[in-house]
Amino acid sequence: MVEVKRNLLQSVIWIVPVLTLLFFANAGDASEKILQQKCMGCHIPESFEPLKLSRISHQRKSPEGWLMTIGRMQVMHGLQISEKERAALVQHLADTQGLAPSESKPYRYILERRLNHSEQRQPELAEMCARCHSEARVGLQRREESEWRHLVHFHLGQWPSVEFSAMGRDRDWLGIALNEVVPYLGEKYPLESEAWSDWQQEKKQNIEGRWRLVGSMPGKGDFQGDVTVAGLNKGKASMHFTGEFANGEKLKGEGELVLYSGYEWRGSLAAGEQRYKQVFALSEDGKSLSGRMYLSDHEELGVDIHGVRGDESKLLAMSPNYIAAGNEAVISIRGANLKGAVTLGEGLELVSEIARSEDEILVQVRAGKTATAFNASVSVGNVKKTNAITIYDRVSEIRIEPGYAVARVGDGGGSQGKVKAAFEAVGYAAGKDGIAGTSDDLKIGVLPATWRIAAFSAKAEEDRDVEFAGVINAKTGVFTPGDAGPNPKRKFKTNNAGHLSVIAEVLDGEQLVKGTSELIVTVQRWNNPPIR
Repeated sequence: MVEVKRNLLQSVIWIVPVLTLLFFANAGDASEKILQQKCMGCHIPESFEPLKLSRISHQRKSPEGWLMTIGRMQVMHGLQISEKERAALVQHLADTQGLAPSESKPYRYILERRLNHSEQRQPELAEMCARCHSEARVGLQRREESEWRHLVHFHLGQWPSVEFSAMGRDRDWLGIALNEVVPYLGEKYPLESEAWSDWQQEKKQNIEGRWRLVGSMPGKGDFQGDVTVAGLNKGKASMHFTGEFANGEKLKGEGELVLYSGYEWRGSLAAGEQRYKQVFALSEDGKSLSGRMYLSDHEELGVDIHGVRGDESKLLAMSPNYIAAGNEAVISIRGANLKGAVTLGEGLELVSEIARSEDEILVQVRAGKTATAFNASVSVGNVKKTNAITIYDRVSEIRIEPGYAVARVGDGGGSQGKVKAAFEAVGYAAGKDGIAGTSDDLKIGVLPATWRIAAFSAKAEEDRDVEFAGVINAKTGVFTPGDAGPNPKRKFKTNNAGHLSVIAEVLDGEQLVKGTSELIVTVQRWNNPPIR
């Protein structure tokens, strides 16, 4: 009798979700139907008006976060779902259970694939979560406290060694996780928030039409261009893209984009033989955007982008955005709908206007003499940009960005490509105190430099890392690592890893100013999720 009752109970447990799934299969919109058909077999319905499912309805995530969750369901639980269904489900979940702009803002570096960003980690998470993940992976999701607790148990069940690995075995890992970290996460990253509630009520702007863009890319210089969005339908649209870099390289192509959560712009662009991905965020008023556009096969190489709607009147950037005291230079004033006379701030003299369009004005400018650096404004008609151009007497310091970088060996017959590293030489000048190397120093901008590499340490010198780890382009500052795999020419036939100093040399008049950065050349990354 006990066995019969047990079998009957097991049948009920399996039959109820199936009957529920069949009953509600025709309810809701197309995306909600996919949620019902693909998820409700395992996730118990808690309500139907609105539809709430166990676990799923108690979380909010970025589009990439939801994509990773569905991917895990496919890999670990055998979920059968087409690419089209998965894309629709990601969009539905990001739109209804996403993040507000203010919630994702602190962690956009991970979405934009800024590989060499150094996190300033919260002590509460550094040893518990960030020893395996970036802190951004935690910060780009929201859960109820009970759901954060479920996540801890999931980790322990899925990876039992977590308690015995470094930063786990020397403490009460589970006790700290449940009693200290879970309450902290529940309070700092809660499911319900005023920011998300308010954002859901905001009227979302139509992104169709022309957008004016400016930016810069290491090795190619300043960028300006346009993207025209058309055919917006259920968050999807087509786009036409044109632009040009300071080195003369032009960019033109067609692509598609998806808008998630009312502001998360994800684009895919084909420009000749190159393929770019776009990760932009619209401003809350929908009038501007910012983010990064990077090569699909080399995400470490990308363009920092800022833009406004084409019908806005806005000053966006100067190129170049600096001028040496006592010198003349041709400055490109870039923006949208630029109308009216050009007016320069104190310290600058307008010599002549060379050419003009609604989006760009070329002017010849003369800078007065000065012993200290300062910023000058630029106005065109009624629009103004403060701190638009830096006037400086001399370059007192070169700081390389990034100051610490990682490149990865690749190719060599293997499945993983090389991961490069791109550097820029940023000049600084003494500020009002006239003393270099103080907090008063003023950023000049990215300066042309000559690049080279050297051994970072005596050990790197002994191992001949400069010879094997890779090469840097002397003009662009882009480092290309060596091939993957054992190298018979190296000691112990090891791979082409290395520890290098990256050196930039900038000629300022007759003075040579140098800057250095640290570069680790290491092995391939085999696991490369959307959020690390």
